[in-house]
Amino acid sequence: MRSRNPVFSRRGFSRDNGYAGFNTAPQAGGPAAGTQGNPYAQGNPYAQPSGNPYAQNPYAQNPYAQQDLQYGAPAQAPAGTGRMTMDDVVVRTASTLGVLVVTAALAWALLPVDDANINRSYGLGVGAALIAMVLGFVQSFKRKASPALILAYAAFEGVFLGVVSSVIDNRIASGAAMQAVLGTMAVFAAVLVAYKAGWIRVNRRFYGFVMAAALGFVLLMMVNLLFAVFGGGDGLGFRSGGLGIFFGIVGVVLGACFLALDFKQVEDGVAYGAPRQEAWLAAFGLTLTLVWIYLEFLRILAILNQND
Repeated sequence: MRSRNPVFSRRGFSRDNGYAGFNTAPQAGGPAAGTQGNPYAQGNPYAQPSGNPYAQNPYAQNPYAQQDLQYGAPAQAPAGTGRMTMDDVVVRTASTLGVLVVTAALAWALLPVDDANINRSYGLGVGAALIAMVLGFVQSFKRKASPALILAYAAFEGVFLGVVSSVIDNRIASGAAMQAVLGTMAVFAAVLVAYKAGWIRVNRRFYGFVMAAALGFVLLMMVNLLFAVFGGGDGLGFRSGGLGIFFGIVGVVLGACFLALDFKQVEDGVAYGAPRQEAWLAAFGLTLTLVWIYLEFLRILAILNQND
């Protein structure tokens, strides 16, 4: 999203020169190395007053900024200086996912999907999805992270996921929700291991390929949706039968690629001393990607059980 689609959620990839962290690493050797190798230096909002939305001067968030520019590598700032840490990202992501899981569980328990109530429950779920979409778009276009907005997005998205999961689990494929959760966790773990082992190299070419593939995927699904709305049925058939399973697998693979981009963004943010507030944006992006993967798994399981 910005709805449930992580394609448009990558605030870190909207800088002047593409994704700030690609092909960059802390370097030593003078100011030139510092400004070219540091994604939070020149061309980035964390190095100079004209581009820093978080402070009136370049050192307000990072008292070591001048030293970073001089030596080309970020110094380890002491606690309390406002730099993002991995613990910050973990805590904020856990908070966001926690809100999503709680509201999903409540929606599952409180919105019945029997024949007498399914239309009302599904209507509330779709309404929650639309609200979550709007909140996601608002946060995505804001220059600063808004924790309240991100948590509200997670709450409404959870309501939608709870209703959809209940419908599929109770009326189409028993146990599908838990299987989709396990599949999502497996993809997350596999991508994390592959990324940390260096099997996935996130660079400009990787980013360009993923974004082009994701844009094509989204446009194709939109065309299919339009045909379904005006022509009835499943439109062009991209979301049912064998084609539906194929495109569901493509969706999971794209979600895995976006996880790698998320990990790169978090790694660079921590390495180069991004403001602590950026941890909320990292949590927001990870939540979007995990929701994308979960929904694709849920769709695949529903199609497989419909074909039995």
